[in-house]
Amino acid sequence: MKKFLNEFKEFAMQGNVLDMAVGVVIGGAFGKIVTSLVNDIITPIISIITGGIKLDDLKILLSSAKGPDVEAVYLNYGQFLQATLDFIIIAFCIFLMIRAFNSLKRKKPDEVEEPVVVEPSNEEKLLQEILNELKQK
Repeated sequence: MKKFLNEFKEFAMQGNVLDMAVGVVIGGAFGKIVTSLVNDIITPIISIITGGIKLDDLKILLSSAKGPDVEAVYLNYGQFLQATLDFIIIAFCIFLMIRAFNSLKRKKPDEVEEPVVVEPSNEEKLLQEILNELKQK
């Protein structure tokens, strides 16, 4: 049991776990911003283009209400379309952020590739010696 607790402590204290926790919190806040973008800006524009139709309101009646205790059953495909639109916009925004971060990332001086020096083979060395002797004669 002690070994298990030590392994968990080691795992929880790694930098990657803390970075991931920060990423989850920031991602949640970012999700709220994108949700507002979709709900408050993009969806009204789509509603105007489609003649006042709101995606969330799109549904198909599967079964009508049968008495006061049984409610009507709907297939709410509009909510699915809205969630899909949210996902596409969030994925696109994350793509743009990662692309921006990668373009700002610079190579460190020790990461710069040095040219590869190829050592001549023994045959090339021997041919060079023969050529040098011929030039001297």
